[in-house]
Amino acid sequence: MMRLTILISCLLASASAFTKPQLSGVRNIQSPAVNNRNRIVVSSSNENEAALGEKMNGYTVKQRLREEVESPFRKVRLAFFGISAFSALTALYFSALVAIKANIGGYADVPPLDEALVQVAINSGGALGFGLLAAREIKVGQGNLERISKGGLLARLVVEPAAEEASKRTLKDYRRISRVIVAAGGAEYIRSLSMSLCSDQLADENTLPAALAGVDVMIVPVLLDENFNVVETKSAWRSATPGENDRNFESTRADEVICFPSVLSMWQEYIDSDVKTAQGQGFDVLSKGITITVKKNGRILRRATGLPPFGDMVGMMEVADGSKFGMPGDSEKYGGP
Repeated sequence: MMRLTILISCLLASASAFTKPQLSGVRNIQSPAVNNRNRIVVSSSNENEAALGEKMNGYTVKQRLREEVESPFRKVRLAFFGISAFSALTALYFSALVAIKANIGGYADVPPLDEALVQVAINSGGALGFGLLAAREIKVGQGNLERISKGGLLARLVVEPAAEEASKRTLKDYRRISRVIVAAGGAEYIRSLSMSLCSDQLADENTLPAALAGVDVMIVPVLLDENFNVVETKSAWRSATPGENDRNFESTRADEVICFPSVLSMWQEYIDSDVKTAQGQGFDVLSKGITITVKKNGRILRRATGLPPFGDMVGMMEVADGSKFGMPGDSEKYGGP
């Protein structure tokens, strides 16, 4: 009986050990780690962005990662070509020693001179060939990094829409909705561009702005001074003087398709290389101007000189940049699945 009583007492004690205690007047207090969980996540995200934006040898980690994604086997090829070139150089060293011994004579363990020279030629060709292939991989990778870096700068360029009460935007904001044409040149070039859009130069009324808006084209005129520096463009556009053949000029006539560059230092950094390339090819940038056409996906469609061929763009732009066939989500506009 005594043993039964002791056993029942032990069972009751064990049951109470697994029962959650009921404490009155006590609030549940969250752990500081739980309270700060969102803050930690945000902080970690900011740290990751800072790490990806950190530059190394002129390019950010994010840009290098994108280049690796676009060319995932470049490093494999570079390693293969580099190791092969090193191996060929090592073999060339020893084959050259053998050829020297064969030329001197008196060594019993060397092949004839003609066979030794064949080995030297083979190893020399291998070292040179694999070395050139490795150098080509490095050059192509560097070119891709420059293209990616310039594309990132293009997306960050700031523009001010010509329409009143419109806030400043970056070109990244126009992706998927507009094609951007950057037209840069001297004062006379900007005047000619303004006249082509804002005045009647033919017998009938100029309907180019409405037609360009219909194919989602947005134009950014960029004024360059005599030293090819980007300067304030809006005042030059508004104060353009019409010529004899420019009727009914109104500077606000094309505002729906015009944006003016802002934060000019960024525009200078971006357009400087294009100006130098055009000059190197013998073009007069100030009088003839240069145009950079950007597709809806943010990639460059073409670079050219002269005024933009607006008439051709209205008729063929949907096909030229692939939007009609390759822009997902545009089925309602173009038809299809």
